[in-house]
Amino acid sequence: MDVVLPCLDEAGALPWVLGRVPTGWRAIVVDNGSTDGSPEIAADHGATVVHEPRRGFGAACHTGLLASDADIVCFCDCDASLDPGTLPTLVRLVLDGTADLALGRRRPDGRGAWPLRARLGNLALTRMLRRRAGVRLGDLGPMRAARRRALLDLDLTDRRSGYPLQMVVRAADAGWRVVERDVTYRPRTGKSKVTGTWLGTFQAVRDMSEVLRGEPSPTRPAGESGTEPRPPEGA
Repeated sequence: MDVVLPCLDEAGALPWVLGRVPTGWRAIVVDNGSTDGSPEIAADHGATVVHEPRRGFGAACHTGLLASDADIVCFCDCDASLDPGTLPTLVRLVLDGTADLALGRRRPDGRGAWPLRARLGNLALTRMLRRRAGVRLGDLGPMRAARRRALLDLDLTDRRSGYPLQMVVRAADAGWRVVERDVTYRPRTGKSKVTGTWLGTFQAVRDMSEVLRGEPSPTRPAGESGTEPRPPEGA
């Protein structure tokens, strides 16, 4: 398995993150222009380091996808808010045929792990996603797993914050089974480049909204969705 870790100035988080990557997996750290020594730290901890000079979360993720040669590729943030050690739970869903795209639904652990502005933005986007693609999700989190060849066939084009959303939209349009499982979400190490401010959150929501508007709507029978039915709260 390969896990793609987009990275921009994450020197403080990298040792912990790379230490949590499952044994035998390859960590692909995609440096997106760090100035704090992140690439050297990643290499010292055994990661494969690739460089993507174009700034953007999607640019870094897609470069990592292209650099991978594994059957199943995972994605995870590199800021220590998510534990790569939980990725096998998502991979098993893909391996056993339960899911074509497995997503980690973030459950905050600790005060400040998920700021209100970020939660509100996430809520707005999941509602727009449901109206557009019939996908009922509780989160658009960055932790996910899918087969590499199938991801490449989605022909993802966004290279900014809209990349994760475009992945879900195109997967749903293609009839993929999109499944969520809860993952612990901790306060990140360092300041967020996206949700650390209201402006950053607004820009991310704007990028994702543009993705939704730009994706043509497929013909879909009423009520049909490629997602797993979501159980009632508390089930």
